[in-house]
Amino acid sequence: MTTIQTALPDIQILANEPLSKYTFTETGGPADFLAFPRSAAEVEELFYYAQAHDLPWTTLGNASNLIVRDGGIRGLVVILTEMKAIDCADGLLSAQAGAKLVDVSDRALAEGLSGLEFACGIPGSVGGAVFMNAGAYDGEIAQVFESCQVLSKTGKIETLTKEEMKFGYRRSVLQEDGAVMLQATFRLTPEKKAVIQQRMDELTALRKSKQPLEYPSCGSVFKRPAGHYTGALIQKAGLQGLKWGGAQVSEKHAGFIVNIDHATATDYLELIQHIQQVIKEKFDVDLEVEVRIIGEEPV
Repeated sequence: MTTIQTALPDIQILANEPLSKYTFTETGGPADFLAFPRSAAEVEELFYYAQAHDLPWTTLGNASNLIVRDGGIRGLVVILTEMKAIDCADGLLSAQAGAKLVDVSDRALAEGLSGLEFACGIPGSVGGAVFMNAGAYDGEIAQVFESCQVLSKTGKIETLTKEEMKFGYRRSVLQEDGAVMLQATFRLTPEKKAVIQQRMDELTALRKSKQPLEYPSCGSVFKRPAGHYTGALIQKAGLQGLKWGGAQVSEKHAGFIVNIDHATATDYLELIQHIQQVIKEKFDVDLEVEVRIIGEEPV
């Protein structure tokens, strides 16, 4: 047993754990240490241990819109999927960072609260969704966000307002200041459950018809460039269906890259670079990645 496991015996901590077991692409090298805290207090314990021992720190939600390089991640990786409590009162729905967006939107439906229908099929966690201001079908987190509780990079638990979050297109202040999102609160609108359910059913049907849900993927790979649609550009460039190692530009939706045959993160990253290069050459459009790319290159 390692020192960190001995020091924090009540927290599940795995050593040299392959992150491919947890990412939605099913790729990624090992984490030196991988922890699964169940509360804000346990996140604090991990944080202070890492600080005291100069251990690099990386936080993941449920690793959906993410690519971890094949060299893995040094230091301590914290996955928040065990922090998944959801509460609701007076039109405010609060959820811990590890709660799945699907579960949160289902709870909103059960409470007769509208505003999170757009999130009903996004395969992410609340923490990741707030971190990147996730959105779909004309909805985004910023529209319903009230506040969130974070552990700051100095180790203090703070509450951030919507204004302090500095939301933008797939952006929030959390991408800049290194804080760990612990819990978020959303302000929703009362609505008939039948109306909410109908909208969720419509969006679910759209996703199933247009997105390659049958394969491992990291979701939408690129941000939408101004004046263009990413999938249409990739189609026009003749890249849809292109295979690169075990990865492939989805034949169902060109904005997705799927793992069809034991792809590596390197397969994904090389294919992304190739797509960016071709789109730049053909259309003079710079494609910016939406997916979060972290970790080290393999040795």
